[in-house]
Amino acid sequence: MKATQRNFAKLASGAARDARIFFFCGNDEAGAHAAAGKIVAMLPEPGEKVEIDGGDLKRDPVRLADETRSTSLFGDRRYIFVRANGDEAHDALKILIDSSPAEIAAGWPVLVVASNATDKSRTAKLLEKRDDALVVMFYPPDLSSVTTEVRRMADAAGLRMGSELAQRIAASVGLDVRMASSEVEKLALYLDADAQAPRSVTAADLDAIAAETEDDGMMPLVDAVLSGDATKVPGELARFHQLNLNPVGTVLAMERRVAQLAQLAARMGPSGDVAGFVAGEVQSRRLFFRDQPAVTQQLQRWSGPRLARLGEKLVELHRALLADSQAAPLLFSAGCAEIARAARPRRQTP
Repeated sequence: MKATQRNFAKLASGAARDARIFFFCGNDEAGAHAAAGKIVAMLPEPGEKVEIDGGDLKRDPVRLADETRSTSLFGDRRYIFVRANGDEAHDALKILIDSSPAEIAAGWPVLVVASNATDKSRTAKLLEKRDDALVVMFYPPDLSSVTTEVRRMADAAGLRMGSELAQRIAASVGLDVRMASSEVEKLALYLDADAQAPRSVTAADLDAIAAETEDDGMMPLVDAVLSGDATKVPGELARFHQLNLNPVGTVLAMERRVAQLAQLAARMGPSGDVAGFVAGEVQSRRLFFRDQPAVTQQLQRWSGPRLARLGEKLVELHRALLADSQAAPLLFSAGCAEIARAARPRRQTP
């Protein structure tokens, strides 16, 4: 089966019941992870999570099929979660689907979140026509779509929320659906709301549960680095370490912004009027107005192959942080400095 982020919600419950292999791909990693979480929540008995890195599967492709047939000491149920890059899981999935249908049906469910892969990738083509598999492509979100998703989550949680507050949540979490879901859950707990006892949400309620304000969040550092603002980066890095913010989470925020820039660049086309184009995006409510100055500057700094290389650099940095947590603060600071230097406007030689 093959789906898009638009019809995934309608297909999810049936897929969780009938499919055994799930492949989530596309530039919206947060959306792909959120979808994987929804499938796990819909599994009759999800059990223990067994996480495998895509690089490990590339080196040992037989491991996946072995894990789907494994049992724990106490016979607990399991599901397999694979975090892959591109087609790293292709050979492992090929070995798995070469098993008999009965073996696949009896094995543990497999969920693959593949960054930098698309529904045209080798892995997606391998699975998309199978009745026991689901392939879903997630495009970078825009403000309007995440705002709609926030309102949907709020309705399900028993929260009466207007578009303005939903948009505020969407923008405050950098269009990350997982973080938005967390904010909605906190609001529901704070207001003691549920579907049977709905509550109205006010701006004061949102202020009371906000995970972080714009001043103490990660986005000022993200914007300073991607804009190549040499005067702000050192101070933002110092503030980042003082507040003990998460390097991996911040790199994810950078990856989301780069995916957003790629989407905007594709929509803008060859037009050289970046400022005018971004202003139009804000006016059409596809971009949050507070992001307008930073996004304008970043679209002017990054384009074409340079933007693609930036995305690759962030994926490498993300992997390095996960591989060595002790060195993560140093690796993160060095990576930010390198990206900020590359973002600076090049001096014109006379």
